[in-house]
Amino acid sequence: MSTHIVMDTTGDTRHEFDPADPSAVTEAERRFLELKKAGYIAAKRTGKGRSELLGNFDPTVPETLFIPRLIGG
Repeated sequence: MSTHIVMDTTGDTRHEFDPADPSAVTEAERRFLELKKAGYIAAKRTGKGRSELLGNFDPTVPETLFIPRLIGG
């Protein structure tokens, strides 16, 4: 199973999908693109406390974090 973890002001929401299921992968890619379009930064975990930015959808990544852009002033 792969997981999309979407961070927001209330904490996080997790969306699990099976990378071997074509319809689940299609839905996960749709979510990835939608979140990126909404301004989220996508990153894959590479180790404890470490991550790497993702520019493209990769269904084989075990955990993808979606981090909202900071707004401040």
